[in-house]
Amino acid sequence: MLPRTVDHYQEQVTRMLETERYGEAMETLEFLLGCEGQNEQRRQEWSTLLDWLRVAFPGGSEDAYGNEAVLAGEEPEDRSETLRRRTLEKQREDSGYEAELLRRAKAEPLTEKGQIALEQLAYLEGSDTDAELANWLENEPLHPLLQFRVLQTLRRRGASGGVTLRRDGALLELEIERTPLTPQEFPPAVDDVLVRVADQTDSGDPSLFYFARELWMQFMMASYGTNDYAVLIRGEENELDAWAAALHAQASEAVEGGGRAEEIREAYGITGELRFRCERAEKALKTFSRGGMARG
Repeated sequence: MLPRTVDHYQEQVTRMLETERYGEAMETLEFLLGCEGQNEQRRQEWSTLLDWLRVAFPGGSEDAYGNEAVLAGEEPEDRSETLRRRTLEKQREDSGYEAELLRRAKAEPLTEKGQIALEQLAYLEGSDTDAELANWLENEPLHPLLQFRVLQTLRRRGASGGVTLRRDGALLELEIERTPLTPQEFPPAVDDVLVRVADQTDSGDPSLFYFARELWMQFMMASYGTNDYAVLIRGEENELDAWAAALHAQASEAVEGGGRAEEIREAYGITGELRFRCERAEKALKTFSRGGMARG
């Protein structure tokens, strides 16, 4: 495969990750890994990213629409509009369709089918569904990422008010209407961490930054409302440096196999008390990336 072609596919994978098209990203990475003659380091990066996606999104490469036409390959805006139109058509044909989507979302919560069911529910307005979603959110031990997705669905449906989530023995009091729907809606400190990592990685290893960005946004969704999140979004420079160094180190360990933690800390000026903050952040990111974050 020509270098220009490889670059094109890498750009496509990055765009798929940015628009949460994880099934397509997995399929593209599987295709790239099946091509011969590629640089071994690049192949290792693809393999690492694919393995992480499989853990984070089990079932993500399945056809989420059964026998229906798949929306893969469409622009995000077109995909959203197509999904909205199909959802409303289905509801007109079947008055029980909203209840079926709710059942599917609960039965297959961490598969792509379940995630798309949540997305479809955002286009409907059944009077009982908001209460059903809120009750599910508050009373079931859901994975933190799923908790965040349900919050997003409730906000898109126009719901408001407070919900109480259980997380690692603590109670989180959150307001539905303040839930970020896009990366741009998170507080500036979230992007400030990525800017720091980009400054350290873009020229030498842009593929590592792509992985770090995806890991960071997933971690922010899963951490939403926690103490870690509250401390981070205050935007203190030292705290941002600590999280940036920790994110860079975790991405490096995942993509390159580790061994650079001290070098990375030095690059971000992590010394003294700041080292403790960095190590705490590294532990949180490592726990999340290994799928060990508490479910309730």
